[in-house]
Amino acid sequence: MAEPGSDGALSVVSDEGRVGALRETGLTAASDAGMERFARLAAEVVGVPVALVSLVESARQVFPGMVGLDDPWAESRQTPLTHSLCQHVVAEGRPLVLADAREDSRTCASLAIPDLGVVGYAGMPLTDGDGHVLGSLCAIDTEPRPWSERELVLLEDLAAACSAELRLRIVSRQRQHAFREAETSARRYRGALDRSQLLLSAADALADTTGLAEVRQTVRDLVTSDLKPVYVGLVLVDNARKGRLRRLIDETGSAPMESAHETYDLDSGWPTARAAKENRTIVVTDEAELRRDYNPEAVAAFHSLGLSSAVCVPLPGTVIPLGTLVLGWDEAHEIDIVEQALLAALAGYTARAVERALFVDNRVTTARLMQEAMLTDLPEIEGVELAALYRPAAETDLVGGDWYDAYPLPSADQGGEASPAPDVLAVSIGDITGHDLRAATLMGQVRSMLRQADLDHPGAGPARALAAFEHANTRLDIDASGTLIHAHLRPCPAPQESSWELTWTNAGHPPPLITTPGTPGRRLHEHGMLVFPGLAGPERTENRITLPPGSALLLYTDGLVERTGGTMTEAIDLTAQLLTDHNNQPLPELLDAIMDQVPAPDPGDDIALLAVRIPATTSPRTIQASTTSTEQ
Repeated sequence: MAEPGSDGALSVVSDEGRVGALRETGLTAASDAGMERFARLAAEVVGVPVALVSLVESARQVFPGMVGLDDPWAESRQTPLTHSLCQHVVAEGRPLVLADAREDSRTCASLAIPDLGVVGYAGMPLTDGDGHVLGSLCAIDTEPRPWSERELVLLEDLAAACSAELRLRIVSRQRQHAFREAETSARRYRGALDRSQLLLSAADALADTTGLAEVRQTVRDLVTSDLKPVYVGLVLVDNARKGRLRRLIDETGSAPMESAHETYDLDSGWPTARAAKENRTIVVTDEAELRRDYNPEAVAAFHSLGLSSAVCVPLPGTVIPLGTLVLGWDEAHEIDIVEQALLAALAGYTARAVERALFVDNRVTTARLMQEAMLTDLPEIEGVELAALYRPAAETDLVGGDWYDAYPLPSADQGGEASPAPDVLAVSIGDITGHDLRAATLMGQVRSMLRQADLDHPGAGPARALAAFEHANTRLDIDASGTLIHAHLRPCPAPQESSWELTWTNAGHPPPLITTPGTPGRRLHEHGMLVFPGLAGPERTENRITLPPGSALLLYTDGLVERTGGTMTEAIDLTAQLLTDHNNQPLPELLDAIMDQVPAPDPGDDIALLAVRIPATTSPRTIQASTTSTEQ
């Protein structure tokens, strides 16, 4: 590789293939949620104040992922190459690890040292599938930093994962470019070629649909430009009620007849029913044919939609048709043999999309029920108020790994025997990596294992329970990873018998927030590294704080504070302010106020909240065994 600063190095940075690959990632000097996660993980795992996902362009470096950088660089999310140590990683094609950048001849003159405060630096290459180094995942310290072998291995592993994400984005954009080029070419042809393009588009577009409403809308969009129907409908065989059909109702309400005749018998006098029952295409050419062969309800529906002709195509199923695809026109429309073949092929693609949507709907419904069952009711506590809230992501119908928990624990003396001391309340919140059924399943396992670890170590603190869970997680190959906070609350003895002692351990999770009488909401910053099987690290530590009457504690997952157009710091500060301002309200109303003002309008991640409050006036209480429901 060329030496930095040489003509060879400049040619590497400006290489056309490398710069082209950078463009294909679609990343610029703007925040990207995926890259922000890699930066956060690097900062947490290595323990540095600054971490960057830096992509080196020909004249600047940009930071789609960034933690800890100060303004003005944090606002612009870019620097010229005069401030770039990452350009050396690109030029040399290998990691750059410096205990003190001021003492290395390659970097001692870099303006990154005085302007950005870079002293300790460890940068790992980010590469595409052709071996181009696009930038680096770098950890930065403002003091001299002797990097350990473990830290460098962890950083290298994260860089490999980040590189894989960049390659996926490049492939995806190249596929999009290829698809757009194919569409441009297809517009040059007419007739049969236009119909062939419709089928190609259907195969691609319907392959990405996940819901029945989306299937219908996609089919409508596909056929409208070419066949120009004024009505596109879907009728499905109702598996829950044999011999019945069910219309998929247009959510816009533009076809009232769908609601009026939502379900009907397979043997009824509708052309859609005949198409499904006889597994053949039914063509209605005029009203006279409709009146002669079908029931009055079908005639009335035909009129209400303003149709003059229609075609009903069966959706092929494994054994019997899944239903019928309906296209209607407000004028006479002749269906020739080419168009019949086209519609039959389109119905085949639609049927596969319907099967997939039904499968996903059933799977999601099952997963939701499972997840709701695992998020059990909160216990009823004397001397403590509890409330929780769970909200799934708006961008997807899938479940995720966010969770909360609260349960009473018996105390124990030093020898493990039951003691007469007041009982303990355990509270937890966490985020298991993933947004699928596996993540929800792992969440349930983690939650149960943490409870078991608490029960198996009576009298021990939350750090001991977390360590026991992590040991089982690794040894049993459960492979759960993510972040969590586990805490114990214990009533304080006299003379503070109305107060509670909070002991907690934080595994890489967003900081808890507390407010105490006369004190604004603040963060509990202490934390350790995230949960990751086989990831060695220091022993889990515990922190303690006394919560006097009137105090409130809020635990939350990162979906609450991750939002486009603002930083997590700003969102956490806003949450802390709301915790203070609404602390006198009932806890469910406090959580609603937070949910109304903090998260993005359409959050891309699940959100879980758990609030604990010590009432302002209370007498010494103990934990009760009964439970009560908490609205989610």
